[in-house]
Amino acid sequence: MTMLIAAACVFLGLHLFVSGTRLRDTLVSAIGEGAYLALFSLASVAAIAWLVMSYNAAQAGADDPVLYTPWIGIRHLAIPVVALAFLLAVPGLLLPNPTSLKQEGAAAKEGTVKGVLRITRHPFLWGVALWAAFHTAANGDEASVIFFGTFLLLSVSGTFSIDAKRRRKMGEAWNGFAAKTSNVPFAAILRRRTSLKFGELFDWRLLVAVAAFAGVLFSHAHLFGVSPFPTGWVPF
Repeated sequence: MTMLIAAACVFLGLHLFVSGTRLRDTLVSAIGEGAYLALFSLASVAAIAWLVMSYNAAQAGADDPVLYTPWIGIRHLAIPVVALAFLLAVPGLLLPNPTSLKQEGAAAKEGTVKGVLRITRHPFLWGVALWAAFHTAANGDEASVIFFGTFLLLSVSGTFSIDAKRRRKMGEAWNGFAAKTSNVPFAAILRRRTSLKFGELFDWRLLVAVAAFAGVLFSHAHLFGVSPFPTGWVPF
């Protein structure tokens, strides 16, 4: 469990205390953005690999106490909740978005705010947050709480970190985009800064999201050793 906690701290530390902070700005000024991104990407991949391996080892070991017993009906929520996470995250990755890496120029383009960006300007991160929140609630052992809780904390805090970074870097261009969107899902719609247009949600990105979700759904038992179906059904 010690290794899992250490891996979680390193993974969180990279993103909370480097990426999106003024330390990042200092490093970029010193070594250039290209070198920074390359080094940060390598460090992030290594940290994720360490986190996953530590989680698997912690679950396989004897020292993984149960912190709480999940609500018995939560298995029935697995498919709809995680499906929503995919429907947010996947189209969010595929849409031009000023919050995404090297896409700051999208803020100045007409029609950027569409589809899931009307719901939140961070659809990928909120999709990850929804996925992580469900898995934290559905698994009461300590290793799972640390593992999925790490992604939950990082994804939610990352939305604020990215906003701060883009505000410093983009200035007025960011302010114009932010005025038509919201970080918190549906807040811009409720405040009438934009409106939800369902027709924009039904495009090829939705099909990719459905295909990705179906792939994970039907292979989940083989990939992760747990069936996501309430009855425990294993498709193949």
